[in-house]
Amino acid sequence: MHTDVLVVGGGLGGVAAALAALRTGRSVILTEEFDWLGGQLTSQAVPPDEHSWVEQFGITASYRALRDGIRDYYRRHYPLTVASRADPHLNPGAGYVSKLCHEPRVAVAVLEEMLAPYRASRRLQVLQPYRPVSADTDGDRVTAVTVQHRDTAEQLTLTAPYILDATETGELLPLTGTEYVTGFEAQSATGEPSAPAEAQPLNMQAVSYCFAVDHVDGDQVGDKPANYAFWRNYQPAFWGDRLLSWTAPNPRTLESSVRSFTPNPDDDPLAVVADQRRGGGDTNLWTFRRIAARRHFVPGAYESDICLVNWPMIDYFEGPVIDVPDAAKQLAAARELSQSVFYWLQTEAPRPDGGTGFPGLRLRGDLVGSAGGLAQAPYIREPRRIKAAYTIVEQDLSVAVRGTRGAVEYADSVGIGMYRIDLHPSTGGDNYIDVASSPFRIPLGALVPQRVENLLPASKNLGSTHITNGCYRLHPVEWNIGEAAGLLAGFCLDRGVSPRAVHATPALLGEFQDRLVAQGIELAWPAISGY
Repeated sequence: MHTDVLVVGGGLGGVAAALAALRTGRSVILTEEFDWLGGQLTSQAVPPDEHSWVEQFGITASYRALRDGIRDYYRRHYPLTVASRADPHLNPGAGYVSKLCHEPRVAVAVLEEMLAPYRASRRLQVLQPYRPVSADTDGDRVTAVTVQHRDTAEQLTLTAPYILDATETGELLPLTGTEYVTGFEAQSATGEPSAPAEAQPLNMQAVSYCFAVDHVDGDQVGDKPANYAFWRNYQPAFWGDRLLSWTAPNPRTLESSVRSFTPNPDDDPLAVVADQRRGGGDTNLWTFRRIAARRHFVPGAYESDICLVNWPMIDYFEGPVIDVPDAAKQLAAARELSQSVFYWLQTEAPRPDGGTGFPGLRLRGDLVGSAGGLAQAPYIREPRRIKAAYTIVEQDLSVAVRGTRGAVEYADSVGIGMYRIDLHPSTGGDNYIDVASSPFRIPLGALVPQRVENLLPASKNLGSTHITNGCYRLHPVEWNIGEAAGLLAGFCLDRGVSPRAVHATPALLGEFQDRLVAQGIELAWPAISGY
């Protein structure tokens, strides 16, 4: 099969890249290995992690359309109360992690709506569920990618002038021989204050299998996981207690702190203020990433709130899952950790009344599209990253380094983003690394591989480091990266130039940036302070 732009990986960056390339008039093939498009927002079941100004500015027009579409979907189809329906900033879950916490399936529906007219015209073909298994190259160009059906093993060979890697782990980089890095870079290479003396390529952030729960009457307790005893007694050296406990490090101070957990509090969802400047929002784990607040809906519509479990205790950091021979074994152990956490919650978790266990907790696999109860896909925080024309480093945006100057103002900006540098515990035994950030730009140089001419990163696999991946990996930034990559491919096809030429030629760069602005992509921040 041949197309103008091939996008491998249908996560947030992949969908944004496909839509952007389609808007330039190009044909697109989009592949995805899981049942849902949307990646971390859907198949990985992670509610959006967004900055404090998201309702006013700091995201692309198409990402805002996605957010607006999610709210409109609730207003059109869900039995909201009059007050909740009228709220212009409706937060269906009233979670504290984000101003828009919602059920993953709603995001799937809205993404499909955004893609529907291009599917109908046949300018977009979506191959699902397919994953890349090999690639062909000719010198510095990728000539073809072969994908394989997850269930039938059928293979298809796909060709395109431009190939975008929007996979969750940077799968195309080793397949195409594109130079890349993994894990922690050495301080001597990056100059980053938080980097180690020597490179640690297998020291990567934890992965997590998220899941959704509600709390209803009756005993919902199922079978004990086979390796439950191991996880029940497991205690990381820096944790302050067992992993399966309400105790965990505070990411910003590293002091052990105790979280609370109270199912179905009688709170007012319209009074919830989700603002990362005030803190991480994880004091009460039930409301932290709640995706359905029952009081937003007419009485009787929901038996219970619905809580999305993406908590410290499900972070799996026993071993990496990228570039290791036992990746499948490590992912199976990560699933078993999440299953053990759920069983612990049902049977042994301390309750506020002095008892133990919440037997009324029920897995809601139906809401995450999984018969097994856990999310379809693991939440991969840190992928392979290209060796790029420019690598984003900690000192480009750290408040501790930059102070009141704000982040480095890249002249080749193709978008903006904001989040604290938020690194979860890693496979090398590191605790959280959580660094205040300045609102930052996305440099085009980080999207241009050092050697390969027609492959572009369209997800979290751009030229960041282990440390700066901690803020460039979040939902709106991933979307912006993908959108910029899709528009860049279309621009290069229109002008008959390479991404490297656009980056190196001021006139071409200026023309491309004008196109970005015309598409609703912000290239710079107003004068605001980081957190």
